[in-house]
Amino acid sequence: MDEQPKVKGPASYFPAIEQKYGQPIVHWLTLLAGREERKHMALVAWLKDEHAMGHGHANALVVHFLAQPDAPGVA
Repeated sequence: MDEQPKVKGPASYFPAIEQKYGQPIVHWLTLLAGREERKHMALVAWLKDEHAMGHGHANALVVHFLAQPDAPGVA
């Protein structure tokens, strides 16, 4: 039987984020890239405060964003 591997980690939240907030993941990553702040919890708080995002969804996006080696300003 040919089963696709189960998505794990922050990306496992992506389908629910897209469905709940009506924007593709690239939209949220682009918004995060536009922020000068690069501290994890500050970015999570910003998504929660400015975009009414739940903590788990915000955290998943920030973890994924900060893990990208080509994310602007991420060392």
